[in-house]
Amino acid sequence: MFLYQPPNGYCYNSDSIFLADFIRRFRPRGKLLDVGCGVGIISLLIGRDFPVEVHGVEKQPRMLAYARHNFAINGIGFHEIAGDFLEAEIGERFDFIVSNPPFYDPRVTQSREESLNIARYAQHLPLEPFIDRVRHLLKPRGHFVLCYDAKQSDRLLAALRAHKLTPETLRFVHPKIDREAKIVMVQARAGSRSMCRVLPPLITFDAEGEYTPEAAEAFVRAGTHSVKGERIED
Repeated sequence: MFLYQPPNGYCYNSDSIFLADFIRRFRPRGKLLDVGCGVGIISLLIGRDFPVEVHGVEKQPRMLAYARHNFAINGIGFHEIAGDFLEAEIGERFDFIVSNPPFYDPRVTQSREESLNIARYAQHLPLEPFIDRVRHLLKPRGHFVLCYDAKQSDRLLAALRAHKLTPETLRFVHPKIDREAKIVMVQARAGSRSMCRVLPPLITFDAEGEYTPEAAEAFVRAGTHSVKGERIED
């Protein structure tokens, strides 16, 4: 699958590949909303492999143009929603909402490049309002799947429960087996009473700095070929 990305600014990384692979275990179907879809990497992979109707919301017109182009060249239907997720008019409810949201603490030194700043820093999508809107857009028993900063796992889990979304599945991603987790992937569900499962960690690199077999398999399943190009033609 070919994807076009901007030659400068934010490009998707392994977090998106691992999150898409995590989402696969929940067998998505029905209507899916990708919040902050960027160039469309996550929902493209899910739309290619599962019977979902893909909707994507994105506040950056340039990134939405890339997403529109990528869905078109890969022959996958796409319903675009332009604007900030917290303010956009969204008149439907969804079976799945997925997101790789900005989560870096805004108090750190920030990138001056606009697309990088929007993609990385939490002030662009504050956690509590984000989860509150997700809850109102999910269908009963709908799934919310996202990744987030592992150091903020306590805030994330507390916010999910405060908005009546039950964390059902967690998986931490570590760069190496002896390193702290960098991100946590979470699947939560509306109206669930299930206890939370914590899956074995995903280790990205082995001692030699090579991808572990499981990490490498995620990239193989994705099968993406990225092209950095400025020109987008619909």
